[in-house]
Amino acid sequence: MKIVIVNTNQSMGGAAKAALRLFQSLRTQKGVVVNYLVSTKASSDPDVLCPWPTFSHATTTLLYLLDSFVLRFYPKRKRMLFSLNRLPTKLSSLINNLNPDIVHFHWINFGFIPIEEYERIKCPIVWTLHDSWVFTGGCHLPSDCTKYEQHCGACPQLGSSELTDLSYKTWERKKSAYAKIKLSVITPSRWLASCAQKSSLLKNWPIRVIPNGIDLEIFCPSDRKEERKRLGLPENKKLILLSAFGIESDPNKGLHLFDALFKDLKNAGLTDLEFLILGTKKVKKNTNRIFPVHDLGTLKDERRIAQLYQAVDLTLLLSRQENLPFTVMESLACGTPAVAFHVGGIPDIIEHQINGYLAKPFSIEDIAAGIKWCLEDKGRYVQLALKARKKCEENFSLEQLRKSYLSLYHELQR
Repeated sequence: MKIVIVNTNQSMGGAAKAALRLFQSLRTQKGVVVNYLVSTKASSDPDVLCPWPTFSHATTTLLYLLDSFVLRFYPKRKRMLFSLNRLPTKLSSLINNLNPDIVHFHWINFGFIPIEEYERIKCPIVWTLHDSWVFTGGCHLPSDCTKYEQHCGACPQLGSSELTDLSYKTWERKKSAYAKIKLSVITPSRWLASCAQKSSLLKNWPIRVIPNGIDLEIFCPSDRKEERKRLGLPENKKLILLSAFGIESDPNKGLHLFDALFKDLKNAGLTDLEFLILGTKKVKKNTNRIFPVHDLGTLKDERRIAQLYQAVDLTLLLSRQENLPFTVMESLACGTPAVAFHVGGIPDIIEHQINGYLAKPFSIEDIAAGIKWCLEDKGRYVQLALKARKKCEENFSLEQLRKSYLSLYHELQR
């Protein structure tokens, strides 16, 4: 069996992590040949293919700028990612030349594969959704908008009142393309599956839930004191990690809520906290904050990332909308409970007051209460940590991920 996995980035971002981990897991199986097709290549692995390997980062940036240029005609648009996938990159020819039995899409935006090329691919398409783009008129996070359930147009993210605006036209392009392909839709969370099933574009396609997987040998519990010594972190403080790629520029990730959260934590009587932020390019320093905040920048090495989860007391997620976030999954696998809003696919990972705390959307006061609840009782905390690890062992191993997808691939070949 020959599989081609497709994702814009090789390793950067949650979708890339999911695609890369599946690629690495599948290539260990006898009888399976797998290639990983990307727009931005970050290694010399011969099985990772790129149409423009010499200038992959520059080309990907150029594709994104050209593909999104028309958005300039919507000056009232919100500053959120909106993808069109209009450029004729002819990636379908490259895919067909590889002669795969299955092509497996993940996140293919930034102009990587145009919508019109899907029908030219000569084998079944499996598509794992990492956000809502596949069933909307261009937005990735619809928030409270449900127009995708009928027909996009007059898009609130574009700041448009025109019924036949760019979101309408992109929806129409997708409708035309989906009618001509054999598609199997996968979502990592039950929440995203529900959204896809309600959508006018995907409601007639088979939709399955297959959770993302992680390496449970890397992301595993360790001695917290020892990990703090190795990383040079304070040993006498309660450390809380906030980890999200691009957190400083993405309003969905909730970094702007910090100051209000700190006030509520102080009012709740918590005083010995320090915060670590992972996934930033640069966070604006604020010396007036009640609690110290340490900007860790970005890390690519999974073992170093696991060390951070092993060293801290809690992981915090302040996102308003998430699919099945790796940051929570990886934290729990390391025996570190997590606190987050009860939104999206997060309840698939965090079980309220069993392995973490699910706060009322979008109550910062309840987030503060959740942090206090997790930390104030040592016996309770030990049980949270044990059940956090157990949740991941039972649901999110790479072996389970590999078996689920191989079963699907074989089914599609019958």
